[in-house]
Order: sequence, then structure tokens, then C-alpha cells
Amino acid sequence: MGQPDGVSVTGPMKDDYAEILTEEALAFVAGLQRQFGGRRRELLERRDRVQAELDAGGTLDFLAQTRSVRDSDWKVAEAPPALRDRRVEITGPTDKKMLINALNSGAKVFMADFEDSNTPTWDNLIQGQRNLIDAIERRLEFTSPEGAHYALGANPAVLIVRTRGWHLPEKHLLVDGEPCSGALFDFGLYFFHNARRLLDKGAGPYFYLPKLESHLEARLWNEVFNYAQDGLGLPRGTIRATVLAETIPAAFEMEEILYELRDHSSGINAGRWDYIFSVIKKFRNRGQQFLMPDRNDVTMTVPFMRAYSELVVSTCHRRGAHAIGGMAAFIPSRRDPEVNEKAMAKVRDDKQRDARDGYDGSWVAHPDLVPICLEAFDATLGERPNQLDRQRDDVHVTAQQLLDVASTPAGMTEGGLRNDVSVGLQYLESWLRGTGAVGIFNLMEDAATAEISRSQVWQWLHNDVTVAEGQKVTPDLVRRIIQEELDKIRATIGEQIYDAGRFKEAQELFEQVALDDKFEDFLTLPAYQHID
Repeated sequence: MGQPDGVSVTGPMKDDYAEILTEEALAFVAGLQRQFGGRRRELLERRDRVQAELDAGGTLDFLAQTRSVRDSDWKVAEAPPALRDRRVEITGPTDKKMLINALNSGAKVFMADFEDSNTPTWDNLIQGQRNLIDAIERRLEFTSPEGAHYALGANPAVLIVRTRGWHLPEKHLLVDGEPCSGALFDFGLYFFHNARRLLDKGAGPYFYLPKLESHLEARLWNEVFNYAQDGLGLPRGTIRATVLAETIPAAFEMEEILYELRDHSSGINAGRWDYIFSVIKKFRNRGQQFLMPDRNDVTMTVPFMRAYSELVVSTCHRRGAHAIGGMAAFIPSRRDPEVNEKAMAKVRDDKQRDARDGYDGSWVAHPDLVPICLEAFDATLGERPNQLDRQRDDVHVTAQQLLDVASTPAGMTEGGLRNDVSVGLQYLESWLRGTGAVGIFNLMEDAATAEISRSQVWQWLHNDVTVAEGQKVTPDLVRRIIQEELDKIRATIGEQIYDAGRFKEAQELFEQVALDDKFEDFLTLPAYQHID
């Protein structure tokens, strides 16, 4: 494997990595980093300035300087045939078994994830890229240690790839001595290797873009797309991207984000879990007005989430873009039919509400939920591929409604605190072992849901919360609960498995991101230093 000038691969090499890390592919990624790395750093610094303004008592509102964009008449590019019907989308990481099961699930779309459900170990990243190539070429197979064989079926889902967010680095690839952007690394390798082969097969290079906080960050992606397409001699507009509206600043700039990406846009997804985390994070120092109640009580029907959900649909359809509903994270139990019955009813209600509200599709985390989602959207759509014609002119969302966390019912309980602690610990331990999507308490937890857990502990601790049972949330209380929850985990899984795991590191990390006075913007940033 040759390495271009100024490019250094610091991760360990395996023989089959050479197919992905070719000299030409590395040069392409390095070109992206050199062209756009500086602007990326500026935009991350801009995030810090926005946070400082909010900490000083500022607020968020729709931008006066971009009113002309919101008031003018424009549409995004028409969706390509492969992306016109998205009524069910399933998500997951890029390991072979997950890829095959998701592509065979009956969903219309599979989002292959390099971000929240993926631990960015070097092997996960490079093998994930290899697996995607094999899936596109229809040669992906897997045999489990128990002898079960998995292979792609006749009609796999359409493939969309989610890159890492702008904030995440790739420490295993240095360009001119600096770590490459994780987003540019993921995008660049996938696009370089697959754009032409996808077009030859009647599809295209389709992406999900996470964690955007402004239309300026969307503008940067659009510039990346144009540069990449020009570099491979492909027409501009070949790439299509769906943005996850999963930060509270982005909620105020959805129209502008679509506008910046209008030649490449395929819509917006209501990334509900990261959105809740973002609300906590951005207003973490603002006291009672923004205190978030127990995680499991913050549903899509509470006022501030309802405003956000309806705004996604009305914004997208006004501009001819697809609106995709948020994740149903339930994992069916193989042993408890009563749990399944109750949970499936909630999933059904959630997907029926999405369909009634005008969404064109919605997300699920498990293949068993695909039929429920499909049934809900079939009942609304019939033979139509989407409901882009439903404009939702009745929706008029204000800044006050988007920020109305205080009207959220329910409260703050010791049970909620314990759930946050247990989920955070179990997820971090799994993440450190290389698995970024893990079933905990019959829910598929990923980095987004873990972020809610640890940020809520931080918020309650630093805003003098007293839980319903009468105990004030203090560092000593949280540390006691941490130890008690670890003892429960040890008793459940057994001493041998517990001792072979990474629970001590998980505890240290959780205490860092939940108890320290300095709030870590993303728990994956300090956790990244503990892998590979």
C-alpha cells in the first residue's frame, strides 16, 4: 500500500485493508481534508461561541438575516427513483450480520451507520467499508460461530450511509500531521470506491448527515459534495443527502439547511434522541426552565417535541423534500410476551401518528418492527410512494413552542436517575469493547440515547434537583447509585463476564462526563482515546 505525500496511516494494517486504503483513495480523502479541514475547524469554534452566548443568557430564534430564504419560492431537487418511497427505514452498524439482516428486513431503506451505533475502532471502520462494497456487489455473506449462514436476498433495501459528525476526528489517518476529519474520512472512502458502481446499478451515493448545528455546516457539506463530484468527473447533484435535524440550533434553520443542500437534498429526519440531548446540552446551565424530566417520559407528544416534529414535516413538504420520522428503539423480548404487547402497541401508535402527521416514512431499530411501520404507512399512503403533496399549511411553530421544555409533564425520580446511570454504564462498556449499538432494558441504545442519560445526570446534579422521593442529586448520591447499579450488573451477568469486560473504564468515563464541572460536548470524544 503506497501512501501519498503528507499522508500517514497510523492504524494497524491487515492484508485485506489494502483494497480500501489504496494510494488513490487516500489521496482523495487527503484532498478533502486539505480543502475543507480549516473551514470545519472554524465552524466547530462557532459552535463554542453559540454555546457561550446561551450560557450568558442568550436564546435561539429563527434567523433575521436569512428571512429572504424562508420567504422565497424554491424547491429541492426531485428525489431519484430509488429514494421516492422511504416508508420504512431501518438503521444499524456496518458489521456483516447486521448489514445482511437489515438489507433483508423488508424495509425500503437501510441506513448503514458509521456514527452513533458504531464504535469507531480502526477495524470497524475499514471492515465496514469493505462490507459495504461487498453488499453493493451482492457478494456479502456471513457464517456465525454456530454455523448459521446469512446472505443477501433478492430485493435488498436501498443503501444510505451515515458518516460521523463534523466534531469527530479520525486519529488513525494523519494529513500533514493532523488527524483527518472523521466525516471526510467516512464520506471520502465510501464515495471514492462506490459512487460509480452504485450509478451503474441504478442507485447512487446516498448519505445521512448527522449533528448539523447551522446552515453554514450544511453549506460546507454542499461544497464537499461539489468538490468530490468534480474530482471523479460526476455530474453535480449525483449525491443525495438527508439531514438529521437532531440539534436544537438546527431546528431554527431547517429551511436554510435544505436551501444550502437543495441540489443534493433528499429531506430531513427527525432525530429525536439526539435532539433531546441537544436541548439538555445547550441549556444545561439555565435552571428550572429547561430541566428535563425522566428520560422515558420525554415522548414525541410532549409540547416542545410535538412542535419540533410538526415543523419537520411542514418545512420539508413546503420545499419538496421528504420528511422521515424518528426512531422506534424497542427490541422485542424473546421471553416476555406481555412486554412485547405493550411495547408494540406504543410503536404502532408512534408510526401511525407519523403517517397521520404527514411524514413520508419512519425509522425502526429492529427487523421485527418493520411490518408495524409498514402497515402504518401503507394505510395512509396506499400505492403512493410518499405524501409530499400534504403541505401542512396549518402548522405555524414559534420559537417559544420549540423552547417550551417547562411544559413537559412528569417529573424527576430516583428511578429515572438509576435508569440513566445503568444505561450509561452498560452502553459505555459495550462501546469500549467495539459495539456501538446494544440492547439494554429492551431498547436499542446507541451514542444518542447514552448522551441523554449522562447529560441528564449532569443537568440534575448541576441545577440542584431534588428527585420526587426527596433526595437531592449530589455527587455522593450519583456515585452510590453507580456502585449499586454496577453490583446489579455483576450479579446479573456473573463475575467471570463482568471481570472480563471494561466496566472499570466505563465507570471512570461515566463519572467524567456526568459529574465533572466541565461539560464534555460529546461523550464519544474522551471515550475515543480509550480504543485502539
